Amino acid sequence: MAATGSEKQGEKAYYVSTPIYYVNDAPHLGHAYTTVAGDVLTRWHRQRGEKVWYLTGTDEHGQKIMRTAEANGVSPQEWCDKLVEEAWKPLWEHLEIANDDFIRTTEKRHTDRVQEFVQDLHDKGEIYKGGYEGPYCVGCEEYKLPGDLIEAEDGTKLCAIHKKPVELLQEENYFFKLSEYGDKLLAHYEANPDFVQPESARNEVVNFVRQGLQDLSISRSTFDWGVPVPWDDKHVIYVWIDALLNYATAVGYNENPAKFKNTFPADVHLVGKDILRFHAIIWPAMLMAQGLPLPGKVAANGWLMVGGEKMSKSNLTGIKPQDLTSHFGVDAYRWYFLRAIAFGQDGSFSWEDFSARYTSELANDYGNLASRVAAMVGKYFGGVLPGTTAAGDAEKAIRDGLAKAVAEADRRIGDDVDFQGGILAVFDFVKQVNGYLTEQEPWKVAKDESPEGQGRLATILYTAAESLRAVAVLLNPVMPDTSQKLWDSLGAEASLGALADQKVQEAGEWGRLRPGATVTKGAVLFPRLEEKPSA
Repeated sequence: MAATGSEKQGEKAYYVSTPIYYVNDAPHLGHAYTTVAGDVLTRWHRQRGEKVWYLTGTDEHGQKIMRTAEANGVSPQEWCDKLVEEAWKPLWEHLEIANDDFIRTTEKRHTDRVQEFVQDLHDKGEIYKGGYEGPYCVGCEEYKLPGDLIEAEDGTKLCAIHKKPVELLQEENYFFKLSEYGDKLLAHYEANPDFVQPESARNEVVNFVRQGLQDLSISRSTFDWGVPVPWDDKHVIYVWIDALLNYATAVGYNENPAKFKNTFPADVHLVGKDILRFHAIIWPAMLMAQGLPLPGKVAANGWLMVGGEKMSKSNLTGIKPQDLTSHFGVDAYRWYFLRAIAFGQDGSFSWEDFSARYTSELANDYGNLASRVAAMVGKYFGGVLPGTTAAGDAEKAIRDGLAKAVAEADRRIGDDVDFQGGILAVFDFVKQVNGYLTEQEPWKVAKDESPEGQGRLATILYTAAESLRAVAVLLNPVMPDTSQKLWDSLGAEASLGALADQKVQEAGEWGRLRPGATVTKGAVLFPRLEEKPSA
């Protein structure tokens, strides 16, 4: 997880963040889904040649963490240290997440800056002391409004997200004047219609703010696991105020002005829809109060569903990502969730759907195409890539199809945060190339030993290989290991250089793969799946 972004002085980085995840347990598919999405998005922008900064990390304060640690007989810090080092960081390494930083909210670089931020708001008159009583969900670390609750059969009020009873809390707290920012937030949403995505999430946020905002309790006095309020050590800062500030503290707020200027604010905050209000209402209001720029976009993904229920440890539908990567492979895992589920919508996972898509799209369409082309270049031209001598309308259609796929994928993934649409554009092109080979029948053309026949065969195989060269570039952000294998198979590095240096927006420039390259048939990109392991 080393930093990989370029360091051009003065250039604003394309800054993407995931939520910082609660370390009350090990990560599951839901956490990995958002983190892989952020990785693909930043790899894509890196491969545009842009400076990039990708941040993820862990949220380690609050009552939920404290209670979990107590239940396990350790201190909160010991619990966080163990989970981060033994579960969270190893999983991101396993999934080839190329984050530039990993922020922990118990780090001094964070806690000191949080106190400074809150002290500054207090000094500006944005924070006051008051009392509060209301239903509180420990799982959400949030006071709930009546509309946020559901009722059990016995009349007990439950959190609609966690399906657990809320607690009635009464405490004297410090409050942030959130109610004064409603009109400013609405004006920002109006002026920046893409600030919250998808549209359903934007509508939810706008409607919520229009109903009128209440001032926000930003401290707790009933427990002590948190960042102390700097002017009153009987209180700790509300975990969500603490957590949201990671997006600023991790990039040099009040510590490294040059880095902060060249990175902040985030271009895209990737979040789960259950924490949308914090990021689309509270966070921008805090930044407005401090006179800091607002993020470019808050993109809320939907929930991963298993058996019709949101995936989480609390309802026992949590699945280890390693359960899937050990069977399908890491690259297929990275591809599947972004391919199968439209980002921003809820999506259901099933082993059967993953297996079907793996076999049909990865193994049959993509992997088999790569294998066939390498085998035919080996059989008919001794493994040396031939040049084009007899291109016609069929080849022009492939070139046009590639140009369309590159433009569509670049717009969808790079600009619209539409991973499914971008991946489908690439795989539509893969299908087009497969259709081209079926129609051109190079195995029959090879029987014509005349110069014209061999020239036609050379053109067909070059067209297919050059198409695969572009596919390797376009899919590199999604499936880096597989793309590198294909790049090596095509002998592309000798003339074009490293795959990571190929710009996605230039992938459609035809003729980049040079005739004479050594093409080898390597290992099968997507091996046949073994039988599903028993539960």
